[in-house]
Amino acid sequence: MEISNNLILPALILVPFIAGFICWLVDKVDNHMPRYIALIGMVITFILTLVLWNQGGFSYTLGQAVPTWAAQFQLPWITSLGIDIHLAIDGLSILMVGLTALLGILAVGCSWGEIQKNVGFFHLNLLWSLGGVIGVFVAIDMFLFFFFWEMMLVPIYFLIAIWGHRGSENKSRNYAATKFFIYTQVAGLIMLIGILGLVIAGFDLTNKISFSYDHLLHVANFLDEKYPTIAYAFMVCLFIGFAVKLPVFPLHGWLPDAHAQAPTAGSVDLAGILIKTAAYGLLRFVMPFFPAASAQFADIAIILGLIGIFYGAWCAFQQTDMKRLLAYTSISHMGFVVLALYAGNILTFQGLMIMMLAHGLSSAALFIMSGQVYERLHTRDMRLMGGIRGQLPYLSFFLMFFIAALVGIPGLGNFIGEFLILMGSFSAYPVFTILAAISLVFAGLYGLILIHRTLFGTPNEEQKQHYASPLKDLSAREISLLMICVIGLVWLGIYPQTFLDISHSSMAWIANSYMPVQEVVDTMQQVVTQPNVEIQ
Repeated sequence: MEISNNLILPALILVPFIAGFICWLVDKVDNHMPRYIALIGMVITFILTLVLWNQGGFSYTLGQAVPTWAAQFQLPWITSLGIDIHLAIDGLSILMVGLTALLGILAVGCSWGEIQKNVGFFHLNLLWSLGGVIGVFVAIDMFLFFFFWEMMLVPIYFLIAIWGHRGSENKSRNYAATKFFIYTQVAGLIMLIGILGLVIAGFDLTNKISFSYDHLLHVANFLDEKYPTIAYAFMVCLFIGFAVKLPVFPLHGWLPDAHAQAPTAGSVDLAGILIKTAAYGLLRFVMPFFPAASAQFADIAIILGLIGIFYGAWCAFQQTDMKRLLAYTSISHMGFVVLALYAGNILTFQGLMIMMLAHGLSSAALFIMSGQVYERLHTRDMRLMGGIRGQLPYLSFFLMFFIAALVGIPGLGNFIGEFLILMGSFSAYPVFTILAAISLVFAGLYGLILIHRTLFGTPNEEQKQHYASPLKDLSAREISLLMICVIGLVWLGIYPQTFLDISHSSMAWIANSYMPVQEVVDTMQQVVTQPNVEIQ
């Protein structure tokens, strides 16, 4: 493997960190410079992702006990505890890193005129949260993974608490930020119990302390086969840690408040990227580590996901605040993610991949547009809107386009993801799949309500002062940001094979891991009877 291939991986994390730190330093010199530095930092990160994509290596041989990594970087860190700085990338993680970098560019762009105070510190927090997310996607040492998992939350707390919704009191912003932080920290501690339990079990079996992915994969597979009760307990710990972030009903309580109070860039971060880390964690760790325990838990998880689909759709139907409506749509759509995960075949996994990319683009675009509407109407209350279609033709077009994408209109990426998930899950869970398909009707309803209340009808009496002079339509910068999402969604809808080819190797390995690998069990049995045998 080329050395340059290795060094790109730490660069993916370090570039946002360094750029964010420079933004903070130069803020006192000129408050416009942090914006350009942050944009350059995320563009460089995206280019590095494309370089890795171009170098290839996303292949898979049937029967492999561990994934094939297209690139790796490893340095010893805390050797006495078996902890390394071990980064690796495959077809699953490179698509997630690419989405993070792309939405990072959009987050910087949409905050260009919105953020006017502490601009340098804002971009420090924004870029460090993005760097932490990229760390989650590329870290395969479980300690390092947990480090990034917790680290990315702190900057988002500050984004909500300091630069939250300008129409709210400080008390509301602080409440939403604290609620988000407590939910995610408690979930993280529960997940840590599962990780440490695996490490201790590995030490008991092999007399070796290690947090490496390959080692813990073998340990978890052995426990899953020989000690199912212990494996089930560890699996539930990891599931809860990821389920809060996804979020899965009834662990979703932090999301609507966080979205309602977050700045536009924070909402792009939360909806487009942050909740995808939970789906990634379930795919990367829970499913391959505990295939039997996951299959045993599948009915419970899918039922919770289905409740979330209908609950999120119904709550979205009831909302009057534009951002809270969009927040509840995310809860609804994440129910499809749970169905795809626990149906457990290559078709649903591939559909999940497309859905994560498409939902990231469409939800990010809609939250950007929510900020654009607020800039012009000075409200997010849809009861005070109406009649702006004639004055803002560009804004109206893009809003209708992204609502169409969100509700799954054919020809756009969300439809492809939902179609693959429903088609792949029907054979295993026909009743659950039919119920999930029925929920798509509710998605159309809340989408139409949002469009009707925002764009059509007549202006509300309370808002007439904002309609006295012609409202300014979208600027070239705003149109450019939205066109990136338009191109991505059309590409995903018309030719998803580009992305399916990249992710196929990873998804095939995860799907295959549901079949217990007898060689792994035999090796572990040998380790138990002969302690001198070491797992690689």
